[in-house]
Amino acid sequence: MRSPVLLVIAHGSRDPRHAATVHALVRRVRAARPGVRVEVGFLDFNVPSVNGALESLAAEGVRDVVALPLLLTRAFHAKADIPAVLRSAPARLRIRQAEVLGPSPLLLSALERRLFEAGLTAADRSSTGVVLASAGSTDPEAIAVISGIAREWQRGGWFAVRPAFASAALPRTEDAVRELRALGCGRVAVARYVLAPGFLPDRIAQGASEADMLAEVLGPAPEVAQVLLERFDEALTPALAAVGA
Repeated sequence: MRSPVLLVIAHGSRDPRHAATVHALVRRVRAARPGVRVEVGFLDFNVPSVNGALESLAAEGVRDVVALPLLLTRAFHAKADIPAVLRSAPARLRIRQAEVLGPSPLLLSALERRLFEAGLTAADRSSTGVVLASAGSTDPEAIAVISGIAREWQRGGWFAVRPAFASAALPRTEDAVRELRALGCGRVAVARYVLAPGFLPDRIAQGASEADMLAEVLGPAPEVAQVLLERFDEALTPALAAVGA
């Protein structure tokens, strides 16, 4: 039986780096699972739109689709925007909405990969304070998830880990950097818990001006691709009902 098409649903951005990063991640996923057709659709700003991608698949005769939100937390887009778009898809499509990527131990590994690429070493762990900087959300569940990830990550041996948010919630990155300085950390590093460059990741970078180190966004890290495929596989379990089946 043919595998369902995996449709990766990205937020979209006016910043061309965003779409380029999403496509790089999709290419990595395709390489890791050559037997699965992987397409991408954007909620805003970029093409193809999610609606356009779904209509194209239906026109080709595709029947089964797994729609995977390229999001790190379950906030408004995962709970409202994406389900609404999927409900308006062509009737012939059987669509399953996969879970968002986070939280996942693999994403913590990706964060550490980016910190080590920025210059940290394993020997620096116990003397380094890390700011876990995310885009932010008005959804309390999403904020709680980020705070929980910070607590879990600190158990990995860092001097301290503090959450921060680029919008909608506090503290801001610069405030978390200063808090870690006050704790006496030997160095302060900012890890960007975001998937692609854009306005809010750039705001995080501005807030990291007093830090010793700023890591790149997660982007097409191999761990991110692995999580994406895990969510795809989980969505195919019989317990998950199809949208509009």
